[in-house]
Amino acid sequence: MKIKHIQHLYWRVGFGILPTKLEKLSKKSKKTVVNNLFNASKKVTPLKLDTFELDDLLSGSYEKNRTNIKKFQMISRQKTKELNVAWIDRLTNTKELLREKMTLFWANHFVCKDNNYVYSQQFHNTLRTHALGNFKDFVMAISKEAAMTKYLNNKQNRKRKPNENFARELMELFTLGVGNYTEEDIKESARAFTGYSHNLQGEFVFKQHQHDDGVKTFFGKSGNFNGDDIINMILENRQCAKFICEKIYRYFVNDVIDKNHVNAMTDVFYTDYDIEDVMRFMMLSDWFYDEKNIGTKIKSPIEFLVGIKYVVPVDFKKPKQLLHIQKVLGQILLNPPNVAGWKGGRNWIDSNTIVMRLKLPSLILNNAYISKTKKGASDVAMETKKQVFKKNFGKYFKTESNWNHFNNQFKNVNINDLENHILACNMNKAADVYLESLSKVSKQEHCVQLMSLPEYQMC
Repeated sequence: MKIKHIQHLYWRVGFGILPTKLEKLSKKSKKTVVNNLFNASKKVTPLKLDTFELDDLLSGSYEKNRTNIKKFQMISRQKTKELNVAWIDRLTNTKELLREKMTLFWANHFVCKDNNYVYSQQFHNTLRTHALGNFKDFVMAISKEAAMTKYLNNKQNRKRKPNENFARELMELFTLGVGNYTEEDIKESARAFTGYSHNLQGEFVFKQHQHDDGVKTFFGKSGNFNGDDIINMILENRQCAKFICEKIYRYFVNDVIDKNHVNAMTDVFYTDYDIEDVMRFMMLSDWFYDEKNIGTKIKSPIEFLVGIKYVVPVDFKKPKQLLHIQKVLGQILLNPPNVAGWKGGRNWIDSNTIVMRLKLPSLILNNAYISKTKKGASDVAMETKKQVFKKNFGKYFKTESNWNHFNNQFKNVNINDLENHILACNMNKAADVYLESLSKVSKQEHCVQLMSLPEYQMC
């Protein structure tokens, strides 16, 4: 398999690839490289933190009073921050690379957030479990998750007073897309999901006395349907397979849809809704590696941040620093902006976020410093600039970078060839001229220089 194609594959289904691994894979066929990714992701490793205090509070052994509720909320907030950091670490250091990248993808498809940490952790491990499985099983599992039941008000969906929130988003955002159902379909399907609830521990509970067991008419069919029946009928519609394939294509291939390629993916997916099958088809297709698809997507803030940490492992001494970076860049894990999630694409970049993106590598890896120019700037002037830079931004970051790891991984890479491993796209002339004006003191410093270019925002 071509080196450039391996790098492209790993940028899209991961966060890059280091030279040592790239060298080993370059001797293998495309089919073998792709199979290795799937084989490594067969195992599901839940991401869990210690929740014994919360479990005790949920067990009912504690009296439900204002003090205990406040204690639960305080611990939940802290645990959510810890899970955010743990998730970043998992994305950076995982053998199950494809499963973890797919979990990140699905988190912005089945969008949900909850202030109960136990429910939130359970929800995200459900995403992880089904990330490469059967889509029908996936949707049915999501419909019964405590966090989703709360988030889209399905817990308040009862036969005498149906709540349509979940039924609407199920079709609009999770399966079909706008315009592929009627308002009557929403009303009737909402009746089918009545009675969906959960117990205090977050386990699914079906409350028969709250369920509307009357005849519903959905997509032209009539019967005493329940929630699973509705999901089955939705998936019978080829539009569902197409809608999901379009989202997969935009995320992993190109923001601009190629109808022929999406139709080919839909043919595969509609057969049995096997997520692994459609992903394998996409990754083995020649068009996935077309020049128009290489280095043309803007990295999400998480892809950008994890990509830096993957090349140069960096330890944040204060976990809140990671949260601060995510906030400034516009994507905080576990805290989506709304039920539609993050828009992605060009929406990741504006005048504020691009400045932070360009400065971040030097802030966290090189003490807020990029390089001295070869000519035209005195040492005093550069030192003053460095001090101002640190004063304005350095206070947020206290980090420790593992440059030994970087040096070991890049020891056989010539400094002039470093850009081919760090950047996913070619440099434009202005960037090339800028780099020429800087001193290449070491691979480490040149790495920071490359990561501080606009080109590094692409994958």
